[in-house]
Amino acid sequence: MADIAALILDAGRAGIELALFVLLPVMIVMLAIMRLLEHWGVLDRVVRVAAPVLRPLGIPGLGVFAMIQILLVSFAAPVATLAMMDRGGVSQRHIAATLAMVLALAQANVVFPMAAVGLNVWGTLLISLLCSLLAAALTYHLFGRHLNAEDQGCTVSQSDGEGPTGLLGVINRAGRDAFEISIGALPMLVLALVVVYVLRAVGLIEALESTLAPLFSQLGLPGASLLPIISKFIAGGTAMMGVAVDYIHQGLISAADFNRLAGLLIHPLDLAGIAVLAAAGRRVAGVLRPALWGAVVAIALRTLLHGLLF
Repeated sequence: MADIAALILDAGRAGIELALFVLLPVMIVMLAIMRLLEHWGVLDRVVRVAAPVLRPLGIPGLGVFAMIQILLVSFAAPVATLAMMDRGGVSQRHIAATLAMVLALAQANVVFPMAAVGLNVWGTLLISLLCSLLAAALTYHLFGRHLNAEDQGCTVSQSDGEGPTGLLGVINRAGRDAFEISIGALPMLVLALVVVYVLRAVGLIEALESTLAPLFSQLGLPGASLLPIISKFIAGGTAMMGVAVDYIHQGLISAADFNRLAGLLIHPLDLAGIAVLAAAGRRVAGVLRPALWGAVVAIALRTLLHGLLF
């Protein structure tokens, strides 16, 4: 029993350190930038300029806003935008393309904190952006071509006209939102780390790593890459980040190894991410299947590009 308690305490300590000392400062800065750009009307202008260019790929104006949110805030940030699209009359086909794009993008709440341990931020963001546009186009023109493409009228701007108007108020609001994101990530993060520590303690991870070592060796990756991959697709990107940071600090995987894996690991296409995004509305959940196909193709391409370029 003492060993189990020690594992829980170690996992809790690691999770709290990651959430409060890595995730929280990065989220405060990125959310402050996002809120200020929104407050000054910059984001609305970006949306108006980009929407006509991206519309042929199946991405409407609100879809552009969702793209900015995930790139600058977190994977959960586009939920409100998807909910607006669900209720606002955006066509099923455009919703599916936007959802595929979001699922294929690299989320800010993992990308920017992982920069502290050597992630190539700009390369990761650029590759994910290009591949996410491919995901949207494939979903709109191929996987979701049977869906209704007629809009019933929608709003382009995400601004709600409420909330703080002064500079200090905007920054304070960003700080509160960042704190909520970081604290909200703690339960899943700690539970995932507890599972990881237990699996390591009973020797299951080591057995799997030994079994799969020849495969990882052919890919030029250490066997320790297995656990971040398992953590990612079961518990989500934040939990994966906790495992990856721990492994990098222990020297089990290198920053170069993580850069090669980033295309596979940094995106919301996992059990937790799908559940959160699909909860945005009934029509969003209804187009999940074609969106998943588009996102899977894009993430496969991202994985290949990261393996070749890093």
